[in-house]
Amino acid sequence: MYDDNSRGLESPDTTDASTASDQRLVADGGTTWGDLTGFQRDTLAAIARLKRDDETSYGLAIKRRLERDYDGVNHGRLYTNLDDLVDDGLVEKSALDKRTNEYVLTDNGRALLIQRVERLADACEIGIAATDGSGEGDRA
Repeated sequence: MYDDNSRGLESPDTTDASTASDQRLVADGGTTWGDLTGFQRDTLAAIARLKRDDETSYGLAIKRRLERDYDGVNHGRLYTNLDDLVDDGLVEKSALDKRTNEYVLTDNGRALLIQRVERLADACEIGIAATDGSGEGDRA
């Protein structure tokens, strides 16, 4: 499946003339797309998809989303990476109840995902429609 350290073609550290003004995808907190592991990137996407689907993004829901692409996501791997994303300012953690935390993307986390989508769309010569941020009609 996927490797935590998979960077390969996903590395944004190389640029060409079309992306010279946006050489690295950087959240306001200083974390770049290339600083994240593949698992962390997929965790951000899983949290975004849960929000899109109007589902609560607590640990087990995130784990179920990730298990579509990863064999056996264990507790230690998931929560260590979630804590790292919180420390990086990409995810916010809050208590749902005494035993369960909810994880949501911060503005920086969402911006990092959007920047990555825009770069991939540019690389594939795919247009992206401007949005009002509501999540409705986000794709061209």
